[in-house]
Amino acid sequence: QVQLAESGGGLVQAGGSLRLSCTVSGRAFNTYAMGWFRQAPGQEREFVAAISWSGGNTYYADSVKGRFTISRHNAKITVYLQMNSLEPEDTAVYYCNADSSLRPLRNGLPGDYWGQGTQVTVSS
Repeated sequence: QVQLAESGGGLVQAGGSLRLSCTVSGRAFNTYAMGWFRQAPGQEREFVAAISWSGGNTYYADSVKGRFTISRHNAKITVYLQMNSLEPEDTAVYYCNADSSLRPLRNGLPGDYWGQGTQVTVSS
């Protein structure tokens, strides 16, 4: 069983930055592909970014490309989402996601494990 715990959300003005963290417990973190999804009020959950187990491959939604960066630190069993140039449209609950295979995440689909989510609010 894999357990994920996000942190780092909050309120920020448009143009600002936040860094989300997701700490993993359970099975070997360094064998899992990791990703971030988000869900705005009244909308479906959508893919944001994903990273392979080695960190050598990353994938982004078009809406965040060039502004967000996903990374991982396997020794710290943590994956990060650095969010820059935030826009009010980025307001959502952000969820960490994991899977033993990269296949779903690189295609923008969720893996098997979810965190509880962290709220990000961007004011205009």
